[in-house]
Amino acid sequence: MRSLRLIPLGLWALLLLLGASVQAGEAKGSDTKGKFFFKKSCKACHMDGGSAKALTPLSKTQAQWRKFFDAGKHKGEALSPKLGTPAQLLDIKTFLINHASDSPQPETCGG
Repeated sequence: MRSLRLIPLGLWALLLLLGASVQAGEAKGSDTKGKFFFKKSCKACHMDGGSAKALTPLSKTQAQWRKFFDAGKHKGEALSPKLGTPAQLLDIKTFLINHASDSPQPETCGG
């Protein structure tokens, strides 16, 4: 127990922040790749003037994004392969959850 006291306070804060963005048992994709694939696969339709409602990570909470991906459906069809490979969809999911409206780092994904 004594060794835990030797960890600097700043490192503890970083560990807590990192832990907040990862849910236990949840597979983790690449946040950076997810942003790229979101812009490539989703933004064409989900933007102002697009064929579907404008959508950004802020459009939903983390729980709502998890529920969407857990359902595995987009307009009644399977998410994969229409919107990307399973790895690409995991990256998109990671990006959207990490930057959802109730996340520690909300993001609009402009552009």
